Amino acid sequence: MITLEDLKPAEGSVKKAKRVGRGRSSGHGKTCCRGHNGEGQRSGRSAKRGFEGGQMPAFRRVPKLKGFKNFNALNAAEINVGTIEKLGAKEVDLAYLLENKKAHPKSEVLRVLGNGEIKKAVTVKAGYFSPSAKEKIEAAGGKAVLI
Repeated sequence: MITLEDLKPAEGSVKKAKRVGRGRSSGHGKTCCRGHNGEGQRSGRSAKRGFEGGQMPAFRRVPKLKGFKNFNALNAAEINVGTIEKLGAKEVDLAYLLENKKAHPKSEVLRVLGNGEIKKAVTVKAGYFSPSAKEKIEAAGGKAVLI
């Protein structure tokens, strides 16, 4: 049975206190590991939070960040229906746009927006279609395939 007398802290979890001011031979004598002169050597005083010894502190050196960056958002390549018309391809998807350098290399999904006019029948494979874009593509005899 375990009693209070038997309880001990885990091995290595408790360190011996540093004994300062016990002579030079101890290695912690004279200045007691505080260095010579200055605020850090005196007792009862400590520098305020963020103080960097008179140097311009980091919170004043670095400008304030404005806005918000959603790290979970997908990097979307956006293309308008009018641009698809100008490409002159029968089938348009993200791989085609990346191949022809019409989308950013880090794009993960394609969004098709409805600005412009389309007259040719084109099959478009994308992750998102605006309602007007889908309507225009299908009115021209093409297909809007949602991936």
